[in-house]
Amino acid sequence: MPRDELRQPLRKRSLRERLWSRRPGALAAASVSAVALFVAGGIWLARIPHPFAGEPVIVAAIPAVQDLTTASVTPPEDQAADTEAVIAENSAIADGESTPESEATEAEPAYKREASIIMAAHRAMKPAPIPSVTEATDDGPLPRISDHGKRPFDVYSQVTPLAVISSNRPKIAILLGGMGLNARLTAKATKDLPGDISFGFAPYGNNLQGDVNQARAKGHEIMLQVPMEPVGYPGTNPGPNTLLSDAPPAKNIESLQWLMKRFSGYSGITNYMGARFLVTADALQPVMGELKKRGLVYLEDATVSLTLSPRIGEAARLPVRRASIVIDADPTAPAIAEALAQLEKEAVANGIAIGTGSGLDVTIDTVAEWAKDLQEKGILLVPVSASFKGRQS
Repeated sequence: MPRDELRQPLRKRSLRERLWSRRPGALAAASVSAVALFVAGGIWLARIPHPFAGEPVIVAAIPAVQDLTTASVTPPEDQAADTEAVIAENSAIADGESTPESEATEAEPAYKREASIIMAAHRAMKPAPIPSVTEATDDGPLPRISDHGKRPFDVYSQVTPLAVISSNRPKIAILLGGMGLNARLTAKATKDLPGDISFGFAPYGNNLQGDVNQARAKGHEIMLQVPMEPVGYPGTNPGPNTLLSDAPPAKNIESLQWLMKRFSGYSGITNYMGARFLVTADALQPVMGELKKRGLVYLEDATVSLTLSPRIGEAARLPVRRASIVIDADPTAPAIAEALAQLEKEAVANGIAIGTGSGLDVTIDTVAEWAKDLQEKGILLVPVSASFKGRQS
């Protein structure tokens, strides 16, 4: 602020004048603003999910091996015979006759002629919880739909490339449950199994959030196993806060929320037992409505034949899928291998097949060995969330 220093050399300056005299120059102010902008932008970019980042997906068409016939490798005396054979074959084709090669091509399934799809074995996902889809409570995090309409299913699901979703190749999804109860088996499954094997975490472990995030870092998609009333309850008891067929709706919602607060990072819910609960419409309807409200999906195993979940889920507009087989109902390696072979046949017939199992030593070892040969069979291993997306057959 300009003033006459000669006429008033001893005048005490006001606070405003002192602050104005110490104002930063234009260059310094611009520098500070630029640094603040870069820092704020970096924090913003770090906090938003990047579902299509990470390792690339390769789609490659590999032609069949063919013998190359040229003058340099074909003896002169054989060339005439070869030429006659080619002329005869072309004449047969022109007349509408089939050749052995064309018959083999016609018999070969269409998906066998698709380009090969190669994906990284482990595609890391961000640690949970992700704030935009988390409702913080005093007892733990609850899933919620974000302010921009993103569901926990959208955010916590493994990214399945469009090439896989739209492919005609048979697809198999497997969910192994009981994770989080045994630290050794959970760590073994996380390490040894391909990332596209999904995990069901029980709500009763000691280090659930840490185990979940380790599994997500290896690409394993997570679902929460919710205990539901079986036949014979309470003699057969799935655990604390089991959803009960004769409980008031408010009590079941309270129990469900207690279970959901145990950890974060799951894309959906799967049942644990439930032969009585899943056939009781009055008890099931409020629970399905709560799952829809929270932006989750529901996967059911193959243990309950008379379940009402598909009908009630459709009425609530909740995405519901059912597995077709429990792969380790007989927990022996030969029986598990046979169940996996049945899944392959179903996938070829229907486009996709879903199997469930438990995180047992024998199941982990058998599934890990079986998965090594799927690519050669033309079958794609996909996370459970892929069964809720795109074509189903």
